[in-house]
Amino acid sequence: MAIDLQEYEGRIVAYASKFRYYYDMDDLIQVGRIGLLNALDHYDPSQNTKFSSYAFLYIKGEILKYVRENKNIKISKELSSLVKPIERAREILRQRLQKEPTIDEVSHFLEIDRSVIEEVMLSQEFVRSLDYALNEDDEGKEMNLYHTLAYEEVGYDANVLDLKQAVEDLDEEERKLISCRYFEDMTQSETSKVLGVNQVKVSREETKILKKLRGVLTDS
Repeated sequence: MAIDLQEYEGRIVAYASKFRYYYDMDDLIQVGRIGLLNALDHYDPSQNTKFSSYAFLYIKGEILKYVRENKNIKISKELSSLVKPIERAREILRQRLQKEPTIDEVSHFLEIDRSVIEEVMLSQEFVRSLDYALNEDDEGKEMNLYHTLAYEEVGYDANVLDLKQAVEDLDEEERKLISCRYFEDMTQSETSKVLGVNQVKVSREETKILKKLRGVLTDS
């Protein structure tokens, strides 16, 4: 099958640019091109899927896989051990001060040098920013769920329509949980309040449902 590589180069660059602050753009673009070539190898016209849509799944999939596999934030054990105490201190100070505490206030509360607090908080902010870039998706929430299930385990041959149908086939409580978590961007804690159960149960049920949906992709 012949394709115009230049037509897809723009899409590769556009998606790769989401991660330009964290990784080398040339590396990201090269990975996206590998995804495009993999799409060419696996595409089956008889499935009545547009190649452009199919190729984008592969492009996105390869880039996401690269980003996740290289998501290593270098932080010393000493600093890593301060992450939880700092988060706890910030929570206590939020309640006490009724506002977001400053670095100086956290530093004074823990009696730890400001520069150390700053370094730990910056490393955590980097992780959160990258997580946001990973989870943000211009193609819609179905794609977020699709990649949660499929980016490593089964590649990208599974049909998104099959997944959509599988979600519709879940029972009411399962659909509500998946809707809260993947379509409405709720945390597990927020979801537990909507469903009237504790967070542990939400986590356990979510794992069970994702396993069920993953089976749809591996059987497709």
